[in-house]
Amino acid sequence: MRNPFNPWQGRDVVAPGRPRAAARRAEASSTSSGARLGQRRDADCLVLELAGPWTTLTVAAQDVVLDTLAPNGVRRVRIDLTALEAFDTAGALLVHRTAKQLTSRGLEVELSGGLKAHRDLIETVRSHDLDCPPPPPARNPLVTLMAHTGRSTFFVLDEAVSLINFLGHTVIVLIRSLVRPSRIRVTALINQMERTGLNAMPIVGLVSFLIGVVLAYQGADQLQKFGAEIFTVNLVGVGVLREMAILLTAIIVAGRSGSAFTAQIGTMKVNEEIDAMRTIGLDPMEVLVLPRVVALVLVLPLLTFYADIMGLLGGAVMANWALDISFFQFARQFNVGVPVWSFWVGMIKAPVFAFIIAVIGCYEGFKVSISAESVGQRTTAAVVEAIFLVIVLDALFSIIFSILGI
Repeated sequence: MRNPFNPWQGRDVVAPGRPRAAARRAEASSTSSGARLGQRRDADCLVLELAGPWTTLTVAAQDVVLDTLAPNGVRRVRIDLTALEAFDTAGALLVHRTAKQLTSRGLEVELSGGLKAHRDLIETVRSHDLDCPPPPPARNPLVTLMAHTGRSTFFVLDEAVSLINFLGHTVIVLIRSLVRPSRIRVTALINQMERTGLNAMPIVGLVSFLIGVVLAYQGADQLQKFGAEIFTVNLVGVGVLREMAILLTAIIVAGRSGSAFTAQIGTMKVNEEIDAMRTIGLDPMEVLVLPRVVALVLVLPLLTFYADIMGLLGGAVMANWALDISFFQFARQFNVGVPVWSFWVGMIKAPVFAFIIAVIGCYEGFKVSISAESVGQRTTAAVVEAIFLVIVLDALFSIIFSILGI
């Protein structure tokens, strides 16, 4: 069926002035006869005569012949291109490879005859024939380990310096905004407080309640052996207020809000929105970083208080179910056995953890390169770094409070 959109369908495209029948005969002869190779001796010279079409479709048979060519008793080889009818890159590569192999055996190789276009094609193939570098020598595993450790150490140091620089920049912007409160974007601040605080209450409350249940159950199981079931209240109160509530809340916020900060800022950087902000005169630190840092610093203490309540409620429910300790007894023992500083210890940690989580999340967002893969990598790095630093700071706080006797 003729395609009305293809005016050349069914026609033979031939060169101007060349009869169509002659073109068909030339095409038939070129496809029916393959590449031919003749060999003859001329004194101490071996002459290789290439004839016919040396193209991708025809040189397969001559590839094996030239690869196994063994010219004995000669010092020179001349490759005659006079009888070539057609020539493409496959033929040029075969000729160049043959010449290279013969030269490596100590023979003199020269080309003769042929069109200038054929010689230029062979020269082009020769100029792009680059030897692959040898594989590096096998290294001692100990040396490899030490080199990898050194590179990792310098990488960590560079990241630490960059993070400290970003931390200092954030503090400067924060102080500048406190001096001039009109620079604080209240709408963005409230929006971030809703996202990081109010929307996180369900997961924080559920985890804290279950942790209170676990602490009460494990404590009751051990203290029953000594007849000291009532001290389960002390265990739950101190454990939840001092450590578990703030630590789990910070980890949840790091995985939830810290990663969101990195993904949001990173996506804006990929879309070049941050460059657009700088172009119109806006400071990305004030527009993007400041509302997130301030919002998280304000919200995390409130989430910690909420986690304290839910953790104690879970402990009270489990104590009532497993030990028959009523809620009134639980409250009275809690009031007697748990000092008020246990509550303030957790609340003091909250703003510090919030500041670190927010700064790391924003820092990793600005480190995103122009690729979607980098967004995922930096988001993962933000969560890992934030959780790691939260645990390190929690350990430091424990040491400091222990020294102070709190």
